[in-house]
Amino acid sequence: MPGKTSQPLLLGVFFLSGVSALIYQVAWQRLLFGAFGVDIESITIIVSTFMLGLGCGALAGGQLADRLGHRTVQLFALCELGIGLFGLASTALIPAVGARFLHSSLPVIAAANFLLILLPASLMGATLPMLVAHLFRSNANVGLSIGTLYWANTMGAALGALAAGVLLFHYLTLDQSIYVAAAGNFIVSGSVYVGYRRRTV
Repeated sequence: MPGKTSQPLLLGVFFLSGVSALIYQVAWQRLLFGAFGVDIESITIIVSTFMLGLGCGALAGGQLADRLGHRTVQLFALCELGIGLFGLASTALIPAVGARFLHSSLPVIAAANFLLILLPASLMGATLPMLVAHLFRSNANVGLSIGTLYWANTMGAALGALAAGVLLFHYLTLDQSIYVAAAGNFIVSGSVYVGYRRRTV
């Protein structure tokens, strides 16, 4: 979906992607705390793993965007789909892994958290460089592309954190809140894919 006409759609879906991402982060932390307990070690492991995944995903997403530049929008849609699918599975997967490794040593618990969160966090991290590469082909201004997308995603993340703490956790269960976030990913993936098809067929 080339051209400047795609920018409002991309900004809107990246805003929604940010909403889902922060709902996940807060909800997954609660699930992991319930599975592994709450102490300074578990908090450090969870946050550092999430940040590592975002960084690794950004690096991988940038490389893919360079190699498959004409397919960055499809790749973005697939990343969002993958995040949503993991979100649906996480409500059962995280407690199951926690029950399996609850009484293990700290390195084993760290490895379990690492493997649980690395994939979805990497997919989240990969989305920004993919969209930056796509918008750069439209406006030839990398600073504007990064700034605009980062603003939209950060505003969405702020809304997601607010919604999780003020609304979702008060009126929905933790699992239901995660399903709301997954629905956001599916909406993003479907909207981008449909928008792309309409502009290229």
